[in-house]
Amino acid sequence: MVPTKVQHKKRQVAIFIILMFLWETDAKSIQYSIMEETETGTFVANLSKDLGLRVGELAQRGAQVIFKGNRQHLQLDPQTRDLLLLNEKLDREELCDSAEQCVLPFQVLLEKPLQFFQAALQVRDINDHAPEFPAREMLLKISEMTTPGKIFPLKMAQDLDAGSNSLQSYTVSSNPHFHVLTRTRSDGKKFPELVLDKALDREEQHQLRLTITALDGGAPPRTGTSEIQILVLDSNDNAPEFAYQLYEAMVPENSPLGSLVITVSAIDLDEGSFGMVSYALFQDDDVNQTFKINALTGEIRVRDTLDFEKFQSYHLDVEATDGGGLTGKCSLIIKVLDVNDNSPELTMSSLNSHIPENLPGIIVAVFSVSDADSGYNQQVICSIDDNIPFLLRPSVENFYTLVTDGPLDREKKSEYNITITVTDLGTPRLRTQHNLTVQVSDVNDNAPTFTQASYTLLVPENSSPALHIGTVSATDRDSGANAQLTYSLLPPRDPQPG
Repeated sequence: MVPTKVQHKKRQVAIFIILMFLWETDAKSIQYSIMEETETGTFVANLSKDLGLRVGELAQRGAQVIFKGNRQHLQLDPQTRDLLLLNEKLDREELCDSAEQCVLPFQVLLEKPLQFFQAALQVRDINDHAPEFPAREMLLKISEMTTPGKIFPLKMAQDLDAGSNSLQSYTVSSNPHFHVLTRTRSDGKKFPELVLDKALDREEQHQLRLTITALDGGAPPRTGTSEIQILVLDSNDNAPEFAYQLYEAMVPENSPLGSLVITVSAIDLDEGSFGMVSYALFQDDDVNQTFKINALTGEIRVRDTLDFEKFQSYHLDVEATDGGGLTGKCSLIIKVLDVNDNSPELTMSSLNSHIPENLPGIIVAVFSVSDADSGYNQQVICSIDDNIPFLLRPSVENFYTLVTDGPLDREKKSEYNITITVTDLGTPRLRTQHNLTVQVSDVNDNAPTFTQASYTLLVPENSSPALHIGTVSATDRDSGANAQLTYSLLPPRDPQPG
């Protein structure tokens, strides 16, 4: 029989369509919170109580705690199965990089009967990182003709912590010529600017040394320092000026090394060497090593492999320096465009590879699907073959269940090979396949059948006992113990009156 269009749709479901099905799912998400670096085995919660279940019910129903990517951050107490414990020491910076909130969603799966609960673990930051400047020393060249009020951008410090524990402000050592301002960049990071308060005099002092300090918001705060060396120069009237204070560019994540991203340009109205401009990436840290700049042309090119799944955008500062040491600065935001370079992933949570015949709607497998890309590249379709008596049903979020489509008959087919195909909607479409083998267990649903409807056996009179007079034979379509036969003679019927 050719499958109809409706039958085909039953077996192909999209993860981004929200549907309601027969299994109960908890609508509310339970949120737990724990400090990073907490020791393994620490008590997190009484999960049975929070889910409103009886003591021991989680163990009876085969509970599992499932995080994305098969990471097992939490575990059920191996003895009681009611308590939720920390399975590993967590590093917030490793898990969530510099994100303000570090929340790890997970599901609690109960197998018997099938039920899902949504939950999340928030990893709170501790102040375990101090601010750190990219270099121990910065060099500024400032003309003695520079008027007070002039602002000089400085390289900012990095702090891996988040929220109030992250970098909050800058200070500079006491001196009569400068003070420091703390500015906030478009991505929320704070950078320092040195402001000239009093004019410099090269003949009076040709060099100054200051100490800049970065402070975070911890209690007590952690700090990082760098030395600022200031060289006072003879007259150089004009500093380089960029055409734009903010440049924006977009680059696909699969761009080959050396690809041109954008060209920045600055001009200097001075003549001779004072008007010659060279370019450099201002913040020389690990992030900016992804790109390189041509010191003469201002061309910015890809230096290292891009990965949208790790960094979606980069904020760079570019510095232009003239021959007299005066500088100008601009900012550059580079947005990385997602390319469909990740195949979907299938994670099997529960598998019942031996199922009894004659029972409809048996749950064969519970699994989740995911894709590390974004947008359409992340959306997936899950399907199985049309010619097998099984159905795929979406359950909660990215989970699916594989169930039997009606009762099975072992005597017709005792084994099924099932291929689950997960395909994303990106261009080009990528797919992943997972193969299952399901054995159909026998149920004693067939009665023995004799090879003949009746047998006629002839017995000579006066035969001795135990004389072999013939053989009867029966078969049974079941297997194993259900197919083992024993024979017995029924009492003879009363003779019919002649």
